[in-house]
Amino acid sequence: MRLSGVKGLIFDYGGTIDSNGLHWSEVLWEAYRQVGVPVEKSSFRDAYVFGERSLATHPYILPEHNFYDVLKAKTSLQIQYLIENGYLENRESVRQFAVAVSGVCYDFARTTTATARELIARLYEKYPLVMVSNFYGNIHTVLDDFGLSPYFQTIIESAVVKIRKPDPAIFGLGVEALGFHPEETVVIGDSYKKDILPAQSIGCQTIWLKGKGWTAEEDAQPHKHIVYNFVDLKDLLL
Repeated sequence: MRLSGVKGLIFDYGGTIDSNGLHWSEVLWEAYRQVGVPVEKSSFRDAYVFGERSLATHPYILPEHNFYDVLKAKTSLQIQYLIENGYLENRESVRQFAVAVSGVCYDFARTTTATARELIARLYEKYPLVMVSNFYGNIHTVLDDFGLSPYFQTIIESAVVKIRKPDPAIFGLGVEALGFHPEETVVIGDSYKKDILPAQSIGCQTIWLKGKGWTAEEDAQPHKHIVYNFVDLKDLLL
């Protein structure tokens, strides 16, 4: 059933448009398994957290970096963590896992964003679109690479505005950019805690693109408007 009173849309990017609701830790873990990185999932998750924190606090990512560059930085940090903590041997062949995993994940993202782009183009014909994303200062380069830039009138990136989800203020900037009331705005995201709850707290309507998340607790949360595939947004918005 379509949502009512909608005048504008706010999209999350990472985990929503580029992975169809699947948490990026799960995408990376599947790539680890595909290329044969010999570690347990619990060790990988520790490495994933280390990598994300490192990227948030150090300028590894430059504005001109595309998503493959982001993935290479993430996986290099993860592999280094696994070596330093004794989960992998310090050999050149082991370091090449970062290149292999990055390639698999970049191909996945290119395919997924291409599918999402078809629906985004249709939504763009009906609604103004804004993006609100926790990202590294290079979101414009990433969107250009995947052919998504023309559809978003404003892009609000955490590294630029110095506000990160789940702070509701970053969604307030998105609503302001659209120029509508919060209740006339729909926020679409993959994270219950980082997208859905903060957007609802300022009065926005929300759609949860629900894939496998970071915790079982979040996965178990109920929500009024849930889709399990990006293309199913059309049933609520078109």
